Amino acid sequence: MKIKLIDHGYSRIPQRAHYNDSGADIFAVENVALAPFSVTPVATGIGVELPDGYDAVIHCKSGLSANGILIANAPIDAGYRGEIYAILFNSNDKLYFINKGEKIGQLVVRPVIYADFVEELGVEREDGAFGSTGR
Repeated sequence: MKIKLIDHGYSRIPQRAHYNDSGADIFAVENVALAPFSVTPVATGIGVELPDGYDAVIHCKSGLSANGILIANAPIDAGYRGEIYAILFNSNDKLYFINKGEKIGQLVVRPVIYADFVEELGVEREDGAFGSTGR
């Protein structure tokens, strides 16, 4: 997988804090004010070239989440080649500031299973659920 830096005058390659972390920290490339109860896309200064059969998502950092700053986990598709934005939601009633260079999320790459959409499914178990096998 390739990661490309997009020049904003400040960009950093995502970094794992530990070799076996599932996500790599990504960073804000500019100072951003997050208005109360609002959604704000924040530039990360990176693009990715994902192979077919994979997507990526940005997960919340626990420190930001504890302060009410959440991330919309929208998938980044394998064919997308533009800059990645972290879509931050400020769930607070006060302005929240993100500083240039601050960690804003974790980039996680995941395998994707492509489903076949069909009109009928097999009947091995049929549709019994919610206690249908007894107590």
